[in-house]
Amino acid sequence: MTVAVTLPETRGKLTADTPLAPLVWFKSGGPAEWLFAPKDVSDLQNFLRSLPADMTVWPLGLGSNLIIRDGGKPGVTVRLGKTFAGMAPHSDDPNMIVCGAGAPGISAASFARDNALAGTEFLRGIPGTVGGAVRMNAGAYGREMCDILVSAEVVLRDGSLQTFSLDDMDYSYRYSGLPEDAIVVEATLRGTPGNKDAIAAEMKRIADEREASQPLRSKTGGSTFKNPEGHKAWQLVDEAGCRGLQIGQAQVSEKHCNFLLNLGGATSSDIEALGEEVRRRVKEHSGVDLQWEIQRVGNEA
Repeated sequence: MTVAVTLPETRGKLTADTPLAPLVWFKSGGPAEWLFAPKDVSDLQNFLRSLPADMTVWPLGLGSNLIIRDGGKPGVTVRLGKTFAGMAPHSDDPNMIVCGAGAPGISAASFARDNALAGTEFLRGIPGTVGGAVRMNAGAYGREMCDILVSAEVVLRDGSLQTFSLDDMDYSYRYSGLPEDAIVVEATLRGTPGNKDAIAAEMKRIADEREASQPLRSKTGGSTFKNPEGHKAWQLVDEAGCRGLQIGQAQVSEKHCNFLLNLGGATSSDIEALGEEVRRRVKEHSGVDLQWEIQRVGNEA
Protein backbone atom coordinates (compact mmCIF):
# COMPACT_ATOMS: atom_id res chain seq x y z
CA MET A 1 0.00 0.00 0.00
CA THR A 2 1.12 3.58 -0.61
CA VAL A 3 1.18 5.56 2.61
CA ALA A 4 0.96 9.31 2.03
CA VAL A 5 -0.62 10.70 5.16
CA THR A 6 0.82 11.82 8.48
CA LEU A 7 -1.09 10.48 11.48
CA PRO A 8 -1.23 11.94 15.00
CA GLU A 9 1.55 11.33 17.49
CA THR A 10 0.86 8.55 19.96
CA ARG A 11 2.37 7.00 23.07
CA GLY A 12 1.51 3.57 21.70
CA LYS A 13 2.86 1.72 18.68
CA LEU A 14 1.83 2.83 15.19
CA THR A 15 3.15 1.03 12.09
CA ALA A 16 2.38 1.38 8.39
CA ASP A 17 1.65 -1.34 5.84
CA THR A 18 1.69 -4.05 8.49
CA PRO A 19 0.90 -7.73 7.70
CA LEU A 20 -2.34 -8.91 9.31
CA ALA A 21 -2.23 -12.56 8.23
CA PRO A 22 -0.06 -13.57 11.23
CA LEU A 23 -2.64 -12.00 13.57
CA VAL A 24 -5.71 -13.87 12.30
CA TRP A 25 -6.66 -17.52 12.64
CA PHE A 26 -6.89 -18.19 8.90
CA LYS A 27 -3.31 -16.91 8.40
CA SER A 28 -4.32 -15.24 5.15
CA GLY A 29 -5.11 -11.80 3.81
CA GLY A 30 -3.39 -8.50 3.08
CA PRO A 31 -1.82 -5.85 5.31
CA ALA A 32 -3.23 -3.04 7.41
CA GLU A 33 -2.62 0.40 5.98
CA TRP A 34 -1.91 1.39 9.58
CA LEU A 35 -1.82 -0.82 12.69
CA PHE A 36 -2.20 0.97 16.03
CA ALA A 37 -1.64 -0.52 19.47
CA PRO A 38 -2.62 2.22 21.95
CA LYS A 39 -0.79 2.47 25.26
CA ASP A 40 -3.98 3.07 27.25
CA VAL A 41 -7.50 4.45 26.92
CA SER A 42 -6.46 8.11 26.93
CA ASP A 43 -3.88 7.40 24.22
CA LEU A 44 -6.61 5.84 22.10
CA GLN A 45 -8.96 8.76 22.74
CA ASN A 46 -6.38 11.41 21.88
CA PHE A 47 -5.35 9.56 18.73
CA LEU A 48 -8.91 9.24 17.44
CA ARG A 49 -9.70 12.88 18.22
CA SER A 50 -6.76 14.02 16.10
CA LEU A 51 -7.17 11.49 13.31
CA PRO A 52 -8.37 12.92 9.97
CA ALA A 53 -12.13 12.54 9.75
CA ASP A 54 -11.97 10.61 6.48
CA MET A 55 -9.65 7.95 7.93
CA THR A 56 -11.58 4.76 8.77
CA VAL A 57 -11.02 2.95 12.07
CA TRP A 58 -11.56 -0.74 12.73
CA PRO A 59 -10.87 -2.84 15.87
CA LEU A 60 -9.09 -6.21 15.64
CA GLY A 61 -9.18 -8.73 18.47
CA LEU A 62 -7.63 -12.21 18.42
CA GLY A 63 -8.47 -12.69 14.74
CA SER A 64 -10.97 -15.52 15.04
CA ASN A 65 -14.25 -15.41 13.09
CA LEU A 66 -12.57 -13.14 10.56
CA ILE A 67 -11.47 -13.03 6.93
CA ILE A 68 -9.06 -10.25 5.97
CA ARG A 69 -9.38 -9.91 2.20
CA ASP A 70 -6.22 -10.18 0.12
CA GLY A 71 -6.08 -6.47 -0.77
CA GLY A 72 -5.65 -5.59 2.89
CA LYS A 73 -7.49 -3.29 5.29
CA PRO A 74 -7.45 0.44 4.55
CA GLY A 75 -7.46 3.02 7.32
CA VAL A 76 -6.37 2.33 10.89
CA THR A 77 -6.67 -1.11 12.44
CA VAL A 78 -6.67 -0.85 16.25
CA ARG A 79 -5.42 -3.78 18.28
CA LEU A 80 -5.67 -3.63 22.06
CA GLY A 81 -2.68 -5.11 23.89
CA LYS A 82 -1.95 -6.37 27.38
CA THR A 83 -2.75 -3.04 29.04
CA PHE A 84 -6.36 -3.64 28.00
CA ALA A 85 -6.48 -7.21 29.32
CA GLY A 86 -6.76 -6.60 33.07
CA MET A 87 -9.57 -8.01 35.22
CA ALA A 88 -10.86 -7.16 38.69
CA PRO A 89 -13.84 -7.81 40.94
CA HIS A 90 -16.43 -5.04 40.79
CA SER A 91 -15.90 -2.54 43.59
CA ASP A 92 -19.58 -2.44 44.62
CA ASP A 93 -21.07 -5.82 43.67
CA PRO A 94 -19.39 -9.17 44.44
CA ASN A 95 -21.44 -10.82 41.68
CA MET A 96 -19.78 -8.71 38.98
CA ILE A 97 -16.35 -8.63 37.39
CA VAL A 98 -14.75 -5.90 35.27
CA CYS A 99 -12.76 -7.11 32.25
CA GLY A 100 -10.52 -5.28 29.85
CA ALA A 101 -11.67 -5.70 26.26
CA GLY A 102 -8.34 -7.21 25.24
CA ALA A 103 -8.71 -10.14 27.65
CA PRO A 104 -9.45 -13.49 25.99
CA GLY A 105 -12.84 -14.99 26.76
CA ILE A 106 -11.20 -17.98 28.43
CA SER A 107 -9.37 -15.62 30.83
CA ALA A 108 -12.64 -13.93 31.80
CA ALA A 109 -14.26 -17.31 32.45
CA SER A 110 -11.30 -18.39 34.56
CA PHE A 111 -11.34 -15.15 36.56
CA ALA A 112 -15.06 -15.58 37.26
CA ARG A 113 -14.39 -19.17 38.35
CA ASP A 114 -11.64 -18.02 40.72
CA ASN A 115 -14.16 -15.59 42.21
CA ALA A 116 -16.77 -18.36 42.57
CA LEU A 117 -19.09 -16.82 39.98
CA ALA A 118 -21.09 -19.10 37.69
CA GLY A 119 -22.79 -18.21 34.43
CA THR A 120 -19.76 -17.18 32.37
CA GLU A 121 -18.48 -20.71 31.69
CA PHE A 122 -19.58 -20.48 28.04
CA LEU A 123 -16.80 -17.93 27.48
CA ARG A 124 -14.43 -20.92 27.68
CA GLY A 125 -15.80 -21.81 24.25
CA ILE A 126 -15.45 -18.31 22.74
CA PRO A 127 -12.13 -18.06 20.85
CA GLY A 128 -11.90 -14.25 20.84
CA THR A 129 -11.51 -11.32 23.20
CA VAL A 130 -14.06 -9.93 25.62
CA GLY A 131 -14.33 -6.83 23.42
CA GLY A 132 -15.08 -8.89 20.33
CA ALA A 133 -17.62 -10.96 22.24
CA VAL A 134 -19.36 -7.80 23.45
CA ARG A 135 -19.46 -6.35 19.94
CA MET A 136 -21.00 -9.41 18.25
CA ASN A 137 -23.06 -10.81 21.14
CA ALA A 138 -20.94 -13.95 20.96
CA GLY A 139 -22.43 -17.10 22.36
CA ALA A 140 -21.97 -20.84 22.80
CA TYR A 141 -23.45 -23.70 24.75
CA GLY A 142 -26.81 -22.04 25.23
CA ARG A 143 -25.68 -18.62 26.48
CA GLU A 144 -24.75 -15.26 24.93
CA MET A 145 -23.08 -12.06 26.04
CA CYS A 146 -26.50 -10.46 26.43
CA ASP A 147 -27.09 -12.90 29.32
CA ILE A 148 -24.13 -11.62 31.36
CA LEU A 149 -23.28 -8.09 30.16
CA VAL A 150 -24.10 -5.26 32.54
CA SER A 151 -22.38 -2.45 30.63
CA ALA A 152 -19.46 -1.67 28.35
CA GLU A 153 -17.04 1.24 28.16
CA VAL A 154 -16.69 2.26 24.52
CA VAL A 155 -14.45 4.78 22.74
CA LEU A 156 -16.28 6.31 19.77
CA ARG A 157 -14.72 7.59 16.56
CA ASP A 158 -14.61 11.16 17.89
CA GLY A 159 -12.51 9.99 20.85
CA SER A 160 -15.27 10.27 23.43
CA LEU A 161 -15.57 7.56 26.09
CA GLN A 162 -19.14 6.45 26.70
CA THR A 163 -20.84 3.83 28.83
CA PHE A 164 -23.27 1.57 26.98
CA SER A 165 -25.76 -0.28 29.18
CA LEU A 166 -27.11 -3.68 28.18
CA ASP A 167 -30.23 -1.99 26.78
CA ASP A 168 -28.07 0.41 24.75
CA MET A 169 -26.41 -2.49 22.95
CA ASP A 170 -29.55 -3.35 20.95
CA TYR A 171 -28.53 -7.00 20.98
CA SER A 172 -29.95 -9.74 18.76
CA TYR A 173 -28.46 -13.02 17.54
CA ARG A 174 -24.74 -12.38 16.86
CA TYR A 175 -25.41 -8.65 16.50
CA SER A 176 -25.06 -5.42 18.44
CA GLY A 177 -26.00 -1.89 17.52
CA LEU A 178 -22.52 -0.52 18.23
CA PRO A 179 -21.15 1.71 15.47
CA GLU A 180 -18.69 -0.17 13.26
CA ASP A 181 -15.80 2.08 14.28
CA ALA A 182 -16.59 2.04 18.01
CA ILE A 183 -13.97 0.32 20.16
CA VAL A 184 -14.97 -1.54 23.31
CA VAL A 185 -12.31 -1.03 25.98
CA GLU A 186 -13.92 -2.57 29.07
CA ALA A 187 -16.92 -4.68 30.05
CA THR A 188 -18.73 -5.32 33.31
CA LEU A 189 -20.12 -8.86 33.51
CA ARG A 190 -22.56 -10.37 35.99
CA GLY A 191 -22.39 -13.89 37.37
CA THR A 192 -24.19 -15.79 40.09
CA PRO A 193 -22.63 -17.24 43.24
CA GLY A 194 -21.42 -20.77 42.54
CA ASN A 195 -19.07 -23.55 43.55
CA LYS A 196 -15.56 -23.25 42.13
CA ASP A 197 -15.21 -26.98 41.51
CA ALA A 198 -18.56 -27.19 39.72
CA ILE A 199 -17.68 -24.16 37.59
CA ALA A 200 -14.30 -25.68 36.73
CA ALA A 201 -15.97 -28.97 35.79
CA GLU A 202 -18.36 -27.20 33.42
CA MET A 203 -15.48 -25.31 31.82
CA LYS A 204 -13.62 -28.59 31.32
CA ARG A 205 -16.71 -30.17 29.77
CA ILE A 206 -16.92 -27.29 27.29
CA ALA A 207 -13.21 -27.51 26.47
CA ASP A 208 -13.37 -31.27 25.96
CA GLU A 209 -16.46 -31.01 23.77
CA ARG A 210 -14.84 -28.35 21.58
CA GLU A 211 -11.67 -30.41 21.23
CA ALA A 212 -13.65 -33.48 20.22
CA SER A 213 -15.98 -31.83 17.72
CA GLN A 214 -14.11 -28.86 16.19
CA PRO A 215 -10.88 -28.59 14.14
CA LEU A 216 -9.23 -26.34 16.70
CA ARG A 217 -5.66 -27.18 15.70
CA SER A 218 -6.18 -26.13 12.09
CA LYS A 219 -6.02 -22.73 10.36
CA THR A 220 -9.68 -21.90 10.61
CA GLY A 221 -12.00 -19.00 11.37
CA GLY A 222 -14.33 -20.70 13.78
CA SER A 223 -18.05 -21.03 13.14
CA THR A 224 -18.66 -19.82 9.57
CA PHE A 225 -22.42 -19.38 9.27
CA LYS A 226 -25.12 -18.33 11.70
CA ASN A 227 -27.64 -20.96 12.73
CA PRO A 228 -30.87 -20.15 10.86
CA GLU A 229 -34.11 -20.21 12.83
CA GLY A 230 -35.00 -23.85 13.47
CA HIS A 231 -31.84 -25.23 11.87
CA LYS A 232 -28.22 -26.07 12.58
CA ALA A 233 -25.88 -24.55 9.99
CA TRP A 234 -23.49 -27.51 10.04
CA GLN A 235 -26.32 -29.94 9.31
CA LEU A 236 -27.56 -27.90 6.35
CA VAL A 237 -24.01 -27.77 4.96
CA ASP A 238 -23.60 -31.51 5.43
CA GLU A 239 -26.95 -32.36 3.84
CA ALA A 240 -26.03 -30.22 0.82
CA GLY A 241 -23.02 -32.47 0.24
CA CYS A 242 -20.40 -29.89 1.19
CA ARG A 243 -18.41 -31.83 3.80
CA GLY A 244 -14.81 -31.83 2.57
CA LEU A 245 -15.58 -29.53 -0.37
CA GLN A 246 -12.45 -27.73 -1.56
CA ILE A 247 -11.52 -24.64 -3.60
CA GLY A 248 -7.77 -24.25 -3.99
CA GLN A 249 -6.29 -24.80 -0.54
CA ALA A 250 -9.53 -23.87 1.23
CA GLN A 251 -11.69 -26.75 2.48
CA VAL A 252 -14.90 -27.36 4.38
CA SER A 253 -13.82 -29.26 7.48
CA GLU A 254 -14.70 -32.94 7.53
CA LYS A 255 -14.70 -32.87 11.33
CA HIS A 256 -17.23 -30.02 11.66
CA CYS A 257 -18.62 -28.71 8.40
CA ASN A 258 -19.55 -25.27 9.69
CA PHE A 259 -15.80 -24.63 9.81
CA LEU A 260 -13.68 -23.64 6.81
CA LEU A 261 -9.98 -24.51 6.76
CA ASN A 262 -6.84 -23.09 5.22
CA LEU A 263 -4.93 -26.25 4.31
CA GLY A 264 -1.74 -24.25 3.99
CA GLY A 265 -1.71 -22.05 0.92
CA ALA A 266 -5.25 -20.72 0.70
CA THR A 267 -5.83 -17.09 -0.12
CA SER A 268 -8.64 -15.21 1.56
CA SER A 269 -10.29 -15.12 -1.85
CA ASP A 270 -10.27 -18.94 -1.91
CA ILE A 271 -11.79 -19.10 1.56
CA GLU A 272 -14.52 -16.58 0.83
CA ALA A 273 -15.31 -18.18 -2.54
CA LEU A 274 -15.67 -21.54 -0.80
CA GLY A 275 -18.08 -20.03 1.72
CA GLU A 276 -20.16 -18.53 -1.08
CA GLU A 277 -20.24 -21.86 -2.92
CA VAL A 278 -21.45 -23.55 0.28
CA ARG A 279 -24.18 -20.90 0.60
CA ARG A 280 -25.23 -21.50 -3.01
CA ARG A 281 -25.44 -25.28 -2.58
CA VAL A 282 -27.35 -25.04 0.70
CA LYS A 283 -29.84 -22.62 -0.87
CA GLU A 284 -30.29 -24.95 -3.83
CA HIS A 285 -30.70 -28.04 -1.62
CA SER A 286 -32.82 -26.78 1.27
CA GLY A 287 -34.01 -23.30 0.30
CA VAL A 288 -32.28 -21.83 3.36
CA ASP A 289 -30.20 -18.68 2.82
CA LEU A 290 -27.20 -19.09 5.14
CA GLN A 291 -25.80 -15.89 6.58
CA TRP A 292 -22.11 -15.39 7.30
CA GLU A 293 -21.14 -15.31 10.97
CA ILE A 294 -17.50 -14.74 10.07
CA GLN A 295 -16.76 -11.06 9.48
CA ARG A 296 -15.18 -10.28 6.09
CA VAL A 297 -13.27 -7.01 5.85
CA GLY A 298 -10.85 -5.21 3.56
CA ASN A 299 -10.29 -4.87 -0.16
CA GLU A 300 -10.13 -7.51 -2.85
CA ALA A 301 -6.65 -8.03 -4.26
